[in-house]
Order: sequence, then C-alpha cells, then structure tokens
Amino acid sequence: MKTLQQNKNSFFNAIATGTFILASAISFAQNNTKTESDLIRPYHISVSQEAITELRNRVNATRWPEKETVTDQSQGVKLEQIQNLVTYWGTDYDWHKTENKLNALPQFITNIDGLDIQFIHIKSKHKNALPLIITHGWPGSFFELLKVIGPLTDPTAYGGKAEDAFDLVIPSMPGYGFSEKPKGTGWGPEKIGNAWDVLMKRLGYKHYVSQGGDWGSVIADAMARQAPEGLLGIHVNMPATVPADVAKALKDGDPAPKGLSVKENAAFNSLNKLYTKGGGYAGMMVTRPQTLGYGLTDSPVGLASFFLDKFNEWTYSAGNAEKSLTKEEMLDDISLYWFTNTANSSANLYWENNNNNFNAVEQRTAEIKIPVAITVFPGEIYQAPKTWAEKAYKNLIYFKEVNKGGHFASWEEPQLFSVELRAAFKSLRK
Repeated sequence: MKTLQQNKNSFFNAIATGTFILASAISFAQNNTKTESDLIRPYHISVSQEAITELRNRVNATRWPEKETVTDQSQGVKLEQIQNLVTYWGTDYDWHKTENKLNALPQFITNIDGLDIQFIHIKSKHKNALPLIITHGWPGSFFELLKVIGPLTDPTAYGGKAEDAFDLVIPSMPGYGFSEKPKGTGWGPEKIGNAWDVLMKRLGYKHYVSQGGDWGSVIADAMARQAPEGLLGIHVNMPATVPADVAKALKDGDPAPKGLSVKENAAFNSLNKLYTKGGGYAGMMVTRPQTLGYGLTDSPVGLASFFLDKFNEWTYSAGNAEKSLTKEEMLDDISLYWFTNTANSSANLYWENNNNNFNAVEQRTAEIKIPVAITVFPGEIYQAPKTWAEKAYKNLIYFKEVNKGGHFASWEEPQLFSVELRAAFKSLRK
C-alpha cells in the first residue's frame, strides 16, 4: 500500500490531469435553466506578487516585544517560536506553490441569499458515493480538510472499500477564505446551515450528510435542528454536550457538581481551564471583533501569533503545534486569512453567535431528531463523555473515543478522521 504522502501526491496529480471526475460539467448542466445569480461558476485563486512582496516587507519590518518572563506558555506564544515561524514566512515560504495546489482542485463559487460562496466540489469515481458537506472552523479554513479529500473520495487507495466513498463539498463560511464577506448582520450558524442545504440541492443532491468541527460542529447542529429534506444525519467532533448544571457551575465559577464520573470530571476541568485561562480570544471576538480586527488586519505577525497560540493549545502536540502540523501548513492557513483580509470578518461570526457552543441547552440539541454521530479526539478542547452525549443527542447512532488527534482532527490525523467518517455514516447510506 502506498504511504499517505504518496497518495496525497498521486491525488493532486490525478486532479491536475483530469483523472478524477470533476463536478463542473454536472453542476452547469443542472443549473442551465436557473437565473444568473444561481449559477455555479468556476473559481480560480490569484494572489498578486505585489501582495506577496508587501507581506514579506511587513513581516521583515516587525517591531518585536520583549521576551516572555516565564518559562512556559502561560503568557502566550513564546518569542523564539513566533520569530522562527515568521522568519520562514518572510523568506522561504512560497504562496505560489500553495496556490497552484489549490487551483488544481475543482473550485466553484455560487450566490446564495445575496452572498457569493466559494467551495471545492469533488465527485468520487466510485458509484453510489454518499454526498458529504464538511464545514471548517476558526482559526482554520478549507486547508484543514485538503488531506481528507483523497481518503474520502477514493477510499480504495487508502485502505477502504469502494462502498465507503463520498462525494465531497467543502465550502468556505461567509467572511472566511474566498467567500464573500457579509455586509450586514444575520449570517450566523442557522443561516449558514440553511445556505449549505441550498448549496447541496443546487448541486443536484437529494440526500446528503453533514460534518463539522469547531464552528463546523455548530453549523452541523443547526442543520440537524432544521432537518431539511434530504439531510440524513450529521457527524461532529466538537459536540455540544455540557449539561445544564455543569454549565451553570462553570459560568458561576463554582466547583464541579457532585456525582460526576471520572470522565465527566475530566471534561469539567478541561472546560474550566478554557473558561478561566484559555477563552480570552473568544471573549474579544464575541464582544469587540471590530476593535480586534484593526490590529490583526494591519500586522501579519499579530495575526500569526494569535493563530499560533490556538494551534499550540488545540493540537494533540503537548503545546508545540509543529509536532502535529508543518510550518507550511500553518502558514498556508495564516496566509489565506492575510491575503483575503478576513481576520475581522471571520471574528464577526463570534459576535453573531455569542452562545457557549459546548452547552447542550443553549445549542438546543434536544430539538435534533435526525441521526447524530460523534468522534472524540484526545487533544480536543474537552473530551465529551458518552454519558453527556447520550443525554444531549437523543438519536445518537455512533460514538467513539480515539487515541490521537486534536481539535483540528482532519488536519492532524486525516486517515483516522476518514476512517471515522466511513464508520459513522455507514448505516445511513442509501
């Protein structure tokens, strides 16, 4: 069997040479009677050399603060680590290489509710592939999901079976990546979820499943509550399972409720750490995204350090993201936010939806009737106990705890993530 890296290279070469079945002709044929605003149009990424040169100049002209006064990361990203990353960004990092890889993929754009949505759409070569829409999170992007395209759409090349195949749709959320930025309020998870249903049906799918982590989990939950015709089920890897009494204790700063199991206590402690020491990033975006945006929009090193802080904390890496992600992978994502100028518009989603997204009550999981599948990764912000998941999601059809991977599961462990999705959705295939 080929290695994962060999399969990745073969996959992108196949895309470039047309071996894979692309979605463009099908999309255009299905939409040739619709209005112009409904058409699905090809999309090509092109960042100017001037923009790349300006980025390098800004990086190389950084005014640095003093070194941290502690030996750990309790004050944030260490000066040495961020300097090493952005020195590479300002010298050897090659955006054009990344851009060429992206442009080898079948990318499209379509207008939904007055907003242009950019997405990647790859149809499997295998018959009866299950249509799947996957939603990224923050500070991620479609870059989180590129490494699972091969295993999900061509499972026979990655240890799976032909009947495991998916047709894959990977949209960028409004205000993220190359999707259009909302010009007003209202584009929260419910509206995005509705837009994703429009997108899947516009692509001609009568039945499909939805998956997400981080904001993708919130949007998948929203879609499950809406239960549009044709949505067979969802899979999430950051579920909303926190019981009301636990949520109240966390909010009030109280001790854990009595009677919690070992796993429930561990989940409480992880959430308490986020509430008391790790949630400042979200507090700013929930309350003052515009103010935060000025700094992140003007300073590439400010943007990179803000993201690296979360990469360190949320990967399964003991606090060093480079054990899980390469410099290039992190810089691809950071560069996408920089070149698209979306630090501010992406933060606005927190302002739009200022609930605690782990809280099962506020997320109204009780309203979800369609099948739900959950995979818990050990490096996630908190490890949702099965007892909480069963109470939150009444139609839980799949639950598994795996032994590696973190918050960015599809990015960190693409093969394991793909195996989980195959298992989670197996019973929902028509």
